[in-house]
Amino acid sequence: MGNWVENEGLSIFVVRALALARAPAACLNFNCMLILLPVCRNLLSFLRGSSACCSTRVRRQLDRNLTFHKMVAWMIALHTAIHTIAHLFNVEWSVHARVEEEGTLAAMLSRLGDSPNESYINFYRETVPNPVGGLYVAFTYLAGLTGVIITLALILIITSSTKIIRRSYFEVFWYTHHLFVIFFIGLVIHGAGRIVRGQTALSLAEHIPEICSKNFTDWGKKGACPVPRFAGNPPMTWKWVVGPMFLYLCERLVRFWRSQQKVVITKVVIHPFKTIELQMMKKGFKMEVGQYIFVKCPAVSKLEWHPFTLTSAPEEDYFSIHVRIVGDWTEGLFNACGCDKQEFQEAWKLPKIAVDGPFGTASEDVFSYETVMLVGAGIGVTPFASVLKSVWYKYCHDATNLKLKKIYFYWLCRDTHAFEWFADLLQSLETQMQERNNAEFLSYNIYLTGWDETQATHFVMHHEEEKDVITGLKQKTLYGRPNWENEFKTIARQHPGSRIGVFLCGPEGLADTLNKQSISNSEADPRGVHFIFNKENF
Repeated sequence: MGNWVENEGLSIFVVRALALARAPAACLNFNCMLILLPVCRNLLSFLRGSSACCSTRVRRQLDRNLTFHKMVAWMIALHTAIHTIAHLFNVEWSVHARVEEEGTLAAMLSRLGDSPNESYINFYRETVPNPVGGLYVAFTYLAGLTGVIITLALILIITSSTKIIRRSYFEVFWYTHHLFVIFFIGLVIHGAGRIVRGQTALSLAEHIPEICSKNFTDWGKKGACPVPRFAGNPPMTWKWVVGPMFLYLCERLVRFWRSQQKVVITKVVIHPFKTIELQMMKKGFKMEVGQYIFVKCPAVSKLEWHPFTLTSAPEEDYFSIHVRIVGDWTEGLFNACGCDKQEFQEAWKLPKIAVDGPFGTASEDVFSYETVMLVGAGIGVTPFASVLKSVWYKYCHDATNLKLKKIYFYWLCRDTHAFEWFADLLQSLETQMQERNNAEFLSYNIYLTGWDETQATHFVMHHEEEKDVITGLKQKTLYGRPNWENEFKTIARQHPGSRIGVFLCGPEGLADTLNKQSISNSEADPRGVHFIFNKENF
């Protein structure tokens, strides 16, 4: 239909609105091609682990896969809104032109196809006026019906993906997000009805719209313009999305295959602060520091997969995760493992666990720097447990080939109980470094961000003791929050001309602060100090 233009103030079918509908449709095709790629985690993990095709800078971009996924999703929402609104005008004009009285170009074009051997341009073939005609198009035509379905699916997917829903009602987010299957099926068949029609190339050679539109009453008569011929535009979306859909199908098949592999829970440890540790073994499982896995417990939910950072080191003969009890699924896992019972739980009574992964994260690059800053908030310390354990094992054996020379470790917690499960690791590492006369290798700062008056009095009374009253470490616990500007400037002075990796596992607010400090404290001179910010995303 795009070959006919506005004439004498009449909006002929799809005039400017057709362009406003088709341009976003082309953008939608491109974005729908991209939306699945960032969640093909096995593909990204393969690319990330391949040094031949993935440099450090490229790996850092791959670590932002979910950020990219969200940006593409918002662009899909924007273009869907424009596309839908434009087509609402198109439908209104098409229905109106079909019932318009004779004597106008719109009426003439709309009546093409009513006579034998004529092709039509106006897809609406009924003579029912608006608003009933518009509703008829929306719910009986393939394009209208699929458009309604995929728009509703998109609205549900986006609204359930908000932060408050993901954190408070993860199951709602998880199940609703899988409406993407309906979205893509509807998207592929949306254009199969071919309601967008245009004049054929052969007809354009005989019937020129700019000339023939002025004498439309004489079309088909001897010596006048012949009756124009039209054809529907073929659907194009499938060509854009078939590749990513195939890759994602392979991703799901790999996940299914991994879910069938046997995983044995060798130990369940109950830690303070509503945290449990699961130690597991799986044949052929290989990991690197800071990686994460997806875990499914069929006894809790047969469909839900949840991401957890690995807290074990590659040198250990098992892999472990720490799970903080904060929702229905984690509560169900807690109970399924028998942690709610006082008596000892026998191994054969422990639930079956399915594991997908491991997948690479930014923390894998810790050993690529000579100096790093590790910042964990609360349970966000888990990836650095893997890093520090691996460092401890390397120093126990041979650390001469270790590129990493200095670690600045920051841990922020609201509650004193949160320190207890991690303090033993720090004590072991502290002792190991002192025995090897390398106590300066690890500088750690533990911050307690919440306390009451009774606790404050107790801390003051024991402040002069050799070891910290909370952690048992020689380094005393600090109270409040770090002055990040001072911390960055101090580290920059101590390591001039260095590339310093900044690694965070924590909330978005803290990420923004550290990212800004990394930029502001990096020098413009390539030979100066540079802070490279990395954040965990899964």
